Amino acid sequence: MSLIEVRDLSYKYSEGLPDEKTAVDSLSLSFERGEFVGIIGATGSGKSTFIQTLNGLLKPTSGEVLLDGVNIWTNKETLRECRFKVGLVFQYPEYQLFEESVYKDVAYGPSNMGLGEAEIDARVKRACEFVGLGAELFSRSPFELSGGQKRRVAIAGVLAMDPEVLILDEPTAGLDPSGCEEILSEIAAYHRQRGGTVLLVSHSMDDVARLADRVLVLEEGKLFGFDTMKNIFKRAEELEKLGLSIPAATSIMLELKRLGYEVDTSVYTAADAAEEIARALEREGKANA
Repeated sequence: MSLIEVRDLSYKYSEGLPDEKTAVDSLSLSFERGEFVGIIGATGSGKSTFIQTLNGLLKPTSGEVLLDGVNIWTNKETLRECRFKVGLVFQYPEYQLFEESVYKDVAYGPSNMGLGEAEIDARVKRACEFVGLGAELFSRSPFELSGGQKRRVAIAGVLAMDPEVLILDEPTAGLDPSGCEEILSEIAAYHRQRGGTVLLVSHSMDDVARLADRVLVLEEGKLFGFDTMKNIFKRAEELEKLGLSIPAATSIMLELKRLGYEVDTSVYTAADAAEEIARALEREGKANA
């Protein structure tokens, strides 16, 4: 059984009004335990709306969201359980910080779960360690921290609930390259060590290519594709037409193919691109010998 399954899921804003808009349109798919999925799509493709239906922040206009085979909207208890099991880190999550100290902010979620003080303390410390927040910051106001540190506090607050599914909506938005790399490395380490399911919404194809097992591509609320990295990037030219940037390695392969070289355009990492170029040059050399 899949961990999360959506069946014919749709969501409309302003339903029944003149400005009604379908943000998610008849999606049916599932996510497995322990996998890392990248979610991509152009602005307005429905990514943020879709992920908010997965933990019950938005109720589908039609269709179902199943967690461990149970519709999350069955009753108040199933909805509450879902919101603890499916943790969502919003884009610019630091805007939602509100407690007087870092420790209290990270502890807020576990406290609402009704856990004992010792368990809350253990979870706070573990979550902060994952995101690189030292104990010397626990008593500090989160509003005194740098932008990158605030982002870490917000992510730690979700990790402290120990969700089975961690969803991150553009977690590196607005950060400098160094901050982006640190956040992504911490997310990758969390996935390796905890073995949970991670869904990463990102505009960076290179980040998705580096981290994800599978990629979900949305186009105007509809399913464009949901497959392995290699199979998705076989459609690189279609992705470009959607207005999506593709990994640098894939872009190089496409350009080489346009120049007449026989190369595999589904390549998406620098290492694989280097090997593919070497093979192409070797074939070219033999052909001209």
